[in-house]
Amino acid sequence: MLPDSSTLSLARCPGLTVEQLSAALTRAGNEPARILRLGEARLRECGWRDAALAWALAPDPAEVDRDAAWLAGSGARLVSCFAADYPPLLREVKHAPAFLYVLGDVGLLSSVQLAIVGSRNPTAGGRSDAFEFARYLASAGLTITSGLALGIDSAAHRGALKAGGRTIAVCGAGLDVVYPREHEALVAEIAATGAVVSEFAPRVPPLPANFPQRNRVISGLSLGVLVVEAARRSGSLSTARHAGEQGRETFAIPGSIHNPLTRGCHQLIKSGSKLVEAASDILEELKIPFSRQSLMASETPASEAAAAAPRLDKEYKILLDALGFDPTGVDTIVERTGLPADSVASMLLILELEGLIAPYPGGRYGLLQKKA
Repeated sequence: MLPDSSTLSLARCPGLTVEQLSAALTRAGNEPARILRLGEARLRECGWRDAALAWALAPDPAEVDRDAAWLAGSGARLVSCFAADYPPLLREVKHAPAFLYVLGDVGLLSSVQLAIVGSRNPTAGGRSDAFEFARYLASAGLTITSGLALGIDSAAHRGALKAGGRTIAVCGAGLDVVYPREHEALVAEIAATGAVVSEFAPRVPPLPANFPQRNRVISGLSLGVLVVEAARRSGSLSTARHAGEQGRETFAIPGSIHNPLTRGCHQLIKSGSKLVEAASDILEELKIPFSRQSLMASETPASEAAAAAPRLDKEYKILLDALGFDPTGVDTIVERTGLPADSVASMLLILELEGLIAPYPGGRYGLLQKKA
């Protein structure tokens, strides 16, 4: 059943929060259709801000009709904060959005969730960590929530999907606007088995100001937030900050002191976030029961990864021992191993194809350890 025109108009009020809508509903005698007739003074007394007021005082019926048509054609749901299927954890959050647009399984919004976020331009190791953590945690029954961005976010969504688990994508634009465009197929896959969510009405573009708002929803839906890789000024840190303010757990994966994308994680750990080395660390902290044997069965320690190198002769052992997990340049590898430069180059290519090492910017390489 489609929402009525009054509800659709209210949902299009930019930045409208649960508190603001609740206060206005009380003023309107618990009759939603009367809210838009309260007038500017009363709505301001309810905390409504300029953008929401501008729409509420002069709604465009044509836009409302377009919203109704899009909901009918897409199969999306509009969920009010007063509805039973509005996620209860999010409702507790200060300044939570009054409405959510949802493609997919609305009930999934109330499931037990962990957010995984991080850099849009991660290292190969960071992308692998996000994928593997999401895969293991989804296998343990957690819903993986992230922001659909390039890099860590998309790796987390794909890891959950690979496990046959559930994932939620929280968007910074209207759900009819796929952003980034490269994720059109991923959005369809998530919507088929999970949920794609936005507080923004259809046709709202991915404006920069939207993403801090999106971040508070990501953390508000979740029991905790795991940051995989993040620079010191990363937007992922704002998600972690929201999580702390909302009373959620925050987790961070440490890394090399030479990697600028781990400095944000180290900053979080210094500030009290939990240092994470394995998926079981998160499950134990959240007090979620799991089978340790099932989680550990597929873990591959670094020593085992090295032992799996192709043509495990002396030269490959020397190279892997010299490489380490910090990104290392070819000249340094040659210096450490004493092997000819042309041999090192061909060996690195073979090891990369075997999935044992990862390339890094600047012609550097590092061991690729799968963590979970």
